Amino acid sequence: MKLWKKLLIVFTLFVLAIIVAGMVWSASSSYSAEPAVQAYLESSDRVLVVRDGWVSFQPTDQSPKVGFIFYPGGNVDHLAYAPPLHEIAAQGFLVVNVPMPFNLAVLAPEKALDVIEAYPGIETWVIGGHSLGGAMAARLVYTHPDEVQGLVLWAAYPADSDSLAASDIPVLSLYGTMDGVASPRKIERRFELLPEETRYLALEGANHAQFGFYGAQNRDNPPEITRQEQQTLIVNATVDFLRSFEP
Repeated sequence: MKLWKKLLIVFTLFVLAIIVAGMVWSASSSYSAEPAVQAYLESSDRVLVVRDGWVSFQPTDQSPKVGFIFYPGGNVDHLAYAPPLHEIAAQGFLVVNVPMPFNLAVLAPEKALDVIEAYPGIETWVIGGHSLGGAMAARLVYTHPDEVQGLVLWAAYPADSDSLAASDIPVLSLYGTMDGVASPRKIERRFELLPEETRYLALEGANHAQFGFYGAQNRDNPPEITRQEQQTLIVNATVDFLRSFEP
C-alpha cells in the first residue's frame, strides 16, 4: 500500500476517534431534565402535548397563527425547558421544542426548517433558544432570513460571524443579572451584533440555569430570585413579544 494511502487511513481513524471521544464527553457532561418537567409533558385542558421527533405544545382552545421554535442550551436535555414552553403555549401559540444531536444545537442549526415545513398553517414563525441554542437560532436567522420573522434570545447572543446588526428582524434579548455563564458583561458587549431596535430586558437576580429545569450549572452564580419568579419573568416577556406578531 502506498504511503499516502496509509497516512490517509491513519488520519481518518484519528478524526473518527476525536469525534467519538467528543460524543462520549458530551453525553457524560450533559445536564438532565429534572423530574418536575414530567407534569409539563402531559396534555392538559389548555395545552395538547405531542412527542414525535420533537415536542410540540399546542393550545386546545384555538388554532394559532404564530409559532415559536425553541433550541435548547448546550449539553442540556431539551425536555428541561418543557415548563416555560408549556406555559407559553397556553397563551395561544404553537411551541415546538427541538431536540439536538448530543444536546448540541451547533450540530443541527437548521432543524427549524423541518418544523416550519411540518406546520403549513402557521403564518408567522419566531425562533429562539437558550445559551448555545439561542446562538444557533440567531445563526438560522442569519443564514435563512426569509424563513422566520422574529428572534428570542434567552441568555444568548449571536456569534461574531452571524451578526444581525444590519437586519430589521424584531429581537427580544433576555438575560440575568446574576448569570455567570452568559454574564451581563458578555451580553452587553454583543449588543452591536443585534438590530438597533432590539428589545433588551435584564432580569434582576436571575442566573443562567434557572432558564430551564436542569439543576445547577458549572460557572453559574447563585440566583437572587426563586426559579418560579425567574420563570414568570421569562414567560411573560416572551409571550408579550410573541403577541406583537399576532394578526
